[in-house]
Amino acid sequence: MLYFCQPNLGDETLSLEPEEEADGLDSVRTNADVPSQIAEELNEPILNAQSSILHTEEIQQLTPHLPLRVTAYPWNLVYCTARDGFSLKTMYRSMSNLASPVLLVIRDTDGQIFGAFSSTAIHVSSCFYGNGETFLFSFTPQLKVFKWTGKNTFFMKGDADSLAIGGGSGKFGLWLDGDLNHGGSHPCETFNNEALSPKEEFLIRDLEVWTLS
Repeated sequence: MLYFCQPNLGDETLSLEPEEEADGLDSVRTNADVPSQIAEELNEPILNAQSSILHTEEIQQLTPHLPLRVTAYPWNLVYCTARDGFSLKTMYRSMSNLASPVLLVIRDTDGQIFGAFSSTAIHVSSCFYGNGETFLFSFTPQLKVFKWTGKNTFFMKGDADSLAIGGGSGKFGLWLDGDLNHGGSHPCETFNNEALSPKEEFLIRDLEVWTLS
């Protein structure tokens, strides 16, 4: 698969470059104590920790949209701002030895919940990486999922100062700054998504990264 490189996240001029792809709250928000069979019947994965963002019903809505190969995997909380602080570099380090798919979940200061599924762990790269399993989602309040359109392969790209997911025509479906305080969301060609937050530029209240493995 071909991936597209760009010198920085703000540069609209993209060039071809291949990169090796990695292998592939108020209610109860964790079912770590629930037997696996029961969780499966509820269309709900096993979580190894409590989510401060997702309710049980939101997890149940989201799970069917995950790739079939990961739906039986437990969710492992590898990074959250409540525990680990607000730092993109720290988030990268939490996945430095991982290659498993991840779920990025954000709640902004207006209470909007949204995020992305990545086919592999999020990492620093000079090129876009990932595959067509990657998608964006938002709860508005009902779940909306924005799958790959096939128009480009600008799935995910990150450096020390920012992370971008989805792109085209200089717009990113989701981007985060290096301090994980500010972010933005715009319609993009990769996912044909709506803006994930009511405000195209938002402030982050909580952020979690779950590995599915």
